[in-house]
Amino acid sequence: MYFLGIDSGTQSSKAIVLDLDTGKILASGHSTYDLIEGLPSGHLEQHPQAWIDAVDACVRQCLQQIGHDKSRIAGIGVSGQQHGLVALGADDQPVRAAKLWCDTSTQAQCAEIAHHFGGQPGLIALAGNAMLPGYTIPKLLWLKQNEPDNFAKTKSILLPHDYINFWLTGVKRMEYGDASGMGILNVNTRQWAHEICDFIDPRVREMLPPLGSSKSIHGTIRKDLAVKWGLNFDVVVSAGGGDNMMGAIGTGNIKPGVVTASFGTSGTLYGVADSPVVDGQGEVAAFCDSTDQWLPLVCTMNVTVVTEQVREMFRWDLKQLEIAVKTAQPGAEGVVFLPYLNGERTPNLPNGTGVIHGLRPTNMTPANMARAAVEGATLGLAYGLKRFRDLGMNPTEIRLTGGGSKSGVWRQIAADCFNAEVVTLNTSEGAALGGAIQAAYVHGNQTGKVSYDQLCAKLVTLDESTRCRPNAGRAELYAAQLEKQMELTGRLNQTGWL
Repeated sequence: MYFLGIDSGTQSSKAIVLDLDTGKILASGHSTYDLIEGLPSGHLEQHPQAWIDAVDACVRQCLQQIGHDKSRIAGIGVSGQQHGLVALGADDQPVRAAKLWCDTSTQAQCAEIAHHFGGQPGLIALAGNAMLPGYTIPKLLWLKQNEPDNFAKTKSILLPHDYINFWLTGVKRMEYGDASGMGILNVNTRQWAHEICDFIDPRVREMLPPLGSSKSIHGTIRKDLAVKWGLNFDVVVSAGGGDNMMGAIGTGNIKPGVVTASFGTSGTLYGVADSPVVDGQGEVAAFCDSTDQWLPLVCTMNVTVVTEQVREMFRWDLKQLEIAVKTAQPGAEGVVFLPYLNGERTPNLPNGTGVIHGLRPTNMTPANMARAAVEGATLGLAYGLKRFRDLGMNPTEIRLTGGGSKSGVWRQIAADCFNAEVVTLNTSEGAALGGAIQAAYVHGNQTGKVSYDQLCAKLVTLDESTRCRPNAGRAELYAAQLEKQMELTGRLNQTGWL
């Protein structure tokens, strides 16, 4: 049997076809799209139709590659960018473009919600999470306050992956994992925090679709779409999930002890827990995962965006960047790069800026700038890992994904900054693979009993040639540098100079 895994991201969508029997990825598709241009600073939006068109294109590419074998496809699983607000009218069409996870225009709404509930500690006590600009529900309050006509038209709200599932099946539903990033799910009970919903508007309860287990089938493919793609009518669509939740499945991060770190434009660090992990400081997001467990997560807004800016500044290709980072000494001879080019989520600095500190005539070299950029971005995630350890999570292995993980020197820096072994996967399509595995899970449990342990042991393989172990001396150096980086961040933030 074959299973389709779909990953709908911020810049592109991908699809793969997984052969469950051999564990091989038989086909893949890719389609790109852009953000809406010309919006005010902090407003980042996309038309949901762009996702649908891209998914359709990706799936068609895959089906063309496998030819008549497409009749063997038994299930589909969808991963989507988290937190986006898809507001639908009575005709089930979007009333406006979707505000995305990276949209920071809702700072005033977050402050208003937090104030009503006694500050962020009050919200954490109520639902397990602070209220951050990236989350979904402040976007709905923004819509109510800034576009009352569109808010009045809104009859239901979905997250991006829910919207794709709705297009695939005609069924509106939410699962615990992605829903926990909205800001209105009590992660301890996996139930809606109705107090927060009602504060936004009494109609919010009516806008929410049914909520249920991430292990359940979402529905079966629409017959007209099955005909269009040449698939069987009984193809199941799994619950799907947010990109981090599905990335956890796709990297075999399904039980405590493993942590996944994504080195993309932005960065995430997450690990599965068998009980809620609520951070009283609100820095670690207390999310649910897509296997009905929990997924404490740290997100940073600046990883490869920082290194790409440095690379473009010196007009290097990727190989030249790699050489520059490798030739510079650990610690970049005292150059420190606070990497907050896009603002920051952890620490919470939505208006933050980048800072290069410690320059002298003797250390102001391109190589040191490059090394400091890599170290600064990695230490941002290392701070999140420190918070994990503070909360009792002690990973034995960190699995790296994303473009930055392809760099050998960056992998070693990660091992030293994290003071833990790191390794990559044999496939870079972690979220899409997670979608395919979840589809195989729900399909298999229709007729028998299949576990995620069994599936991931068979389908998720590590690239042992990439494994890096920490160097004790460099780990000590980076521990001190992390302390310096956070001290600089705190002091500059207090003065309003960040």
